[in-house]
Amino acid sequence: MSIWGKLIGGAAGFALGGPLGALLGAIAGHVYDSSKKTADETDDPTKQIGFTIAVIALGAKLAKADGVVSEKEIRAFRTVFKVAPEEVNNVAKVFNLARRSVEGYEPYAKQVAGMFANNPSVLEKLLGCLFFIAQADGNVSNAEIDYLRNVSKIFGFSEKDFSRIRAENIGADSLDPYTILGISYNIDNNELKSAYRKLIREHHPDTLIAQGMPEEFIEIANNKVAAINAAYDKICTDRGIK
Repeated sequence: MSIWGKLIGGAAGFALGGPLGALLGAIAGHVYDSSKKTADETDDPTKQIGFTIAVIALGAKLAKADGVVSEKEIRAFRTVFKVAPEEVNNVAKVFNLARRSVEGYEPYAKQVAGMFANNPSVLEKLLGCLFFIAQADGNVSNAEIDYLRNVSKIFGFSEKDFSRIRAENIGADSLDPYTILGISYNIDNNELKSAYRKLIREHHPDTLIAQGMPEEFIEIANNKVAAINAAYDKICTDRGIK
């Protein structure tokens, strides 16, 4: 069963709690029947559900941060997160419900930050999802940047971290590769290789999925790994490392 099937069909049965659980309870069609559990489901899907509903809630709030919710933003959400055609209407209902909710975005951000406190790479991926939605209409407004910066802070990222994540997600191809890798210019070659390998391990899709990121979000993870590889290759070329 896909993450969207779990979310729409039986999410209320999971002990998510908090503001994310309240939003989930408002849209779930019926309580999940554990006796119908299939082989492709994890033993504890709560984190996967939490990640997904957080992207929906925070993405919906982001879409209205600049006062305008564009169809492109909604379409970007549906596209990158692999929503099956038969589930589009249900996911759209969740998105619109979250967008209209009187709840501010901060409680959602705080709850998911607590869920993944020991897995910052998963939170970085979630922030990357929000950047993708923000730039869907071709322009990331100052209001959206402020929103993303505040979410980043709630997630526990420093301003330096946010600058790196922002540059990686909405910058040009000529971005400073050292910024993308989060390393200093005077790092030696051995330290460079160690830093690169560590980043690849942390952001590999298999690692993130094991930590609770649903498979439907794998495209965002692959984009991150591609950016890391490109930055490392550029530095190696500049330094003559083979």
